[in-house]
Amino acid sequence: MTLKEIVEGLGLRALTTHECEDRQVTGGYTSDLLSDVMANARPGNLWITLQIHQNIVAVARLKDLAGIVVVNGRRPDDETLRRADAERVAVLGTEDSAFRVSGRLHRLLGDS
Repeated sequence: MTLKEIVEGLGLRALTTHECEDRQVTGGYTSDLLSDVMANARPGNLWITLQIHQNIVAVARLKDLAGIVVVNGRRPDDETLRRADAERVAVLGTEDSAFRVSGRLHRLLGDS
């Protein structure tokens, strides 16, 4: 499933401006601990987190993640979003909780 299809299916809003809608999403990973994401997320996963600092961009690039979903209505600062754009990392936002987004993503993707 593409990132664009996930964004539409979950009602997410784009916080970054670059085009990466055709990126394939292979699954999801929910965690707020960066070392956990580095150890366990897989390339193509969509990372669900409440973290909003610049290090999320570095972790997403390191793991070749499909993007980052920031939950609970949180928003990274402008510098973090500029860095994400420069690094071609999609950052998406939602008012929903990580629990709710994780469940909805799982239903969209099946057993991925």
